[in-house]
Amino acid sequence: MAAVLAGDPGYSKVIAPQGWSRWLVPPAALSIHLAIGQAYAWSVFKPPLEKAMHISGTGSALPFQLAIVMLGLSAAFGGTIVERRGPRWAMTVSLVCFSSGLLISALGAAVGQYWLIVVGYGFVGGIGLGIGYISPVSTLIRWFPDRPGMATGFAIMGFGGGALIASPWTTELLTDFGRDRPGIAETFLVMGLVYAAFMAMGPLLVRVPPPGWAPAGWTPPQTRAKLVSGHDVAANDAIRTPQFWLLWIVLCFNVTAGIGILEKAAPMVVDFFKQTSTPVSASAAAGFVAVLSAANMSGRIGWSSLSDVIGRKNMYRVYLGVGALAYVLVWSAGRDSKPVFILGAMVILSFYGGGFATIPAYLKDLFGTYQVGAIHGRLLTAWSVAGVAGPLIVNAIADSGARHGKTGPALYGTSFAIMIALLCAGFLANELIRPVSAKHHLRGADQ
Repeated sequence: MAAVLAGDPGYSKVIAPQGWSRWLVPPAALSIHLAIGQAYAWSVFKPPLEKAMHISGTGSALPFQLAIVMLGLSAAFGGTIVERRGPRWAMTVSLVCFSSGLLISALGAAVGQYWLIVVGYGFVGGIGLGIGYISPVSTLIRWFPDRPGMATGFAIMGFGGGALIASPWTTELLTDFGRDRPGIAETFLVMGLVYAAFMAMGPLLVRVPPPGWAPAGWTPPQTRAKLVSGHDVAANDAIRTPQFWLLWIVLCFNVTAGIGILEKAAPMVVDFFKQTSTPVSASAAAGFVAVLSAANMSGRIGWSSLSDVIGRKNMYRVYLGVGALAYVLVWSAGRDSKPVFILGAMVILSFYGGGFATIPAYLKDLFGTYQVGAIHGRLLTAWSVAGVAGPLIVNAIADSGARHGKTGPALYGTSFAIMIALLCAGFLANELIRPVSAKHHLRGADQ
């Protein structure tokens, strides 16, 4: 493998000089992920867009939905190119696409053409999301072979926390510029330019370790955990293994369960307590969304770091098994207690974020480091499916219940039962994962 990497021009262009600190790489990754994590704050744009451009709630969701679909597709189809060309190239492509998407959206708002916002933010910007999301993964794993879960969790934490910056910033910009079309256009314009400058830190800081590099004083363990093979598998071979598709199910179902709450968090908490003596106000519901974002972000670094200690399979047992129990708790006791509802939802969202952050290290354990970024990209198609399925399940069932006269927690009973079933199915898929067969191992790779 070292020979392959050393001979690759994309790798050698950003090889670290002697004495380079590996701790400069996580900030490089964060500069990309904190920016593209703006996608989680898209809901701030929805009300002004609906009013200024005379579109429905479904229509205002189109840019976000297309962006998530393109995230998965671009990560899947671009993963191998990212591995070949290196992290600096990938971060630059992400910068150009994501910022261009915001600038195209600014043009669309200025001239009153909503389709330009859909194409700009959703299609062009979505490509930036996908390439940027996977850009640092394999590099971080190579720099931190001693703590791969912590390293990827630290970077991917930024995607979960991006909304904590973008949401209040977008609100402030819309307040200053106005919530009409010119104000929305100016907001998109400023965000596109500022994010471009911020993301530029990524390509400037990122480096890859020299072939054969290892942290000072660290040696690979002589005995490996059951699922840590120590062998490399090429991306095209990885997708032919049952392990890949079992992990696809695990990620898809865990994300579906989490995003189902995240996407409808504000109206859900209002509905749950609307008919009680302590209803939830709109401002309190917005605060609940912020709390869930913090849980999502903290779960990405906290749980993924814990996975370095207890192992990836055990960590997903917690995500899926305890996650199902948390759903049961929210449904059975949450309707009568706000603290229980909030705590249960926070646990679910922390597992949602932790699942994203732990999956690259799980892939590294099973398939090695050779093309782990490309394999990760292909696996993220599970996110594209879940990003559509989760909100669809919760919203469609709630809308149907409302048409039939249901109110309050009754709007969510069926969707919660589906989420619990999906988490249980994901738990079973995780239990079925075994070491990858030797026939898929890359011949001649470093062991």
